[in-house]
Amino acid sequence: MPETALARLLALLDLEKIEENLFVGLSPDEPVQRVFGGQVLAQALVAAMRTVGPQRPCHSFHAYFLRPGDPRIPIQYQVDRSRDGGSFTARRVVALQGTAQIFILAASFASEGSVFDMSIPQLVVARIALRPVTLRLIRSIKWIPYWTASSWKRSSRVRTMRLRT
Repeated sequence: MPETALARLLALLDLEKIEENLFVGLSPDEPVQRVFGGQVLAQALVAAMRTVGPQRPCHSFHAYFLRPGDPRIPIQYQVDRSRDGGSFTARRVVALQGTAQIFILAASFASEGSVFDMSIPQLVVARIALRPVTLRLIRSIKWIPYWTASSWKRSSRVRTMRLRT
């Protein structure tokens, strides 16, 4: 029976654990010159998630592509456990091929209740004329870190206004 695209994706994201904070990922067996960036990002995020409990989903990450990856060489993912706090967890992942860094990921994970829920129609917005594109973006926000919302509310340049959804 032919393998489905979902099954191939799940196999690609199933990293091999070498040590406590070291994982290895492979590339699909396809005739390509370079490793697809989305693959490296997804595998790095999986490596970071494997060092964090399931009660803390990723809420933020920053990624940097440093060099092209070779699809014939396995990618090692070294996870640095930067912080394990009461509400937030931070991880830094370096993707290596040989000794060359090809990718860096910094990810933050938050426990439930440690972020400010923005799903209610009352939003905090600046006192400027907002274009329709900006309003659509603001309406799409589901939650932001609670300290950001608190600082917005304290600012004299910001006011709360109700948006129609």
